[in-house]
Amino acid sequence: MKKGIIQKAKKIKLLILDVDGVMTDGSIILDNKGNELKRFHVRDGHGIKMIQKAGITLAIITGRKSEVLKVRAKELGIQEVHQRIFQKSAVYEKLLRKYRCSDENVAFMGDDVVDAELLKRAGLTAAPSDAEEEAKKLADIVTKRRGGRGAVREFTDLILQASGRWDNVSGESLA
Repeated sequence: MKKGIIQKAKKIKLLILDVDGVMTDGSIILDNKGNELKRFHVRDGHGIKMIQKAGITLAIITGRKSEVLKVRAKELGIQEVHQRIFQKSAVYEKLLRKYRCSDENVAFMGDDVVDAELLKRAGLTAAPSDAEEEAKKLADIVTKRRGGRGAVREFTDLILQASGRWDNVSGESLA
């Protein structure tokens, strides 16, 4: 792992995630009654729980609004859920103030051009392997896994391992 990534990971206090294309594979499934379904990866959820156990706050900022996201966020204990946000930087600024963070204390994972501003600002950034090219070019890390298929878990594991917090939350080292 690159020394720069290790130094950045040690400073992280807040992890912000996009949803569609990051926590999910980007598919939107609608039933004949208009109910929206999303598929979330259980290992991504476990990575989120480990990040929280390590004392890192988790937030979601997404452009879409979805009831199923509210259900998943509640299951994972994520209280900072910001939906139907088209100017993500405004919510980002509020989160910085609320949690007394600077850009270097924030990790962000996004997958599309609407995430570009946060990919440029946050201290440690990632994009799933199937993200749009612009997002991948801006990210510090491009995961091997795709959105909704373990990309979040790959990023959370990296943060925990690089910052020396892995053993405290996993019980054993993956090294």
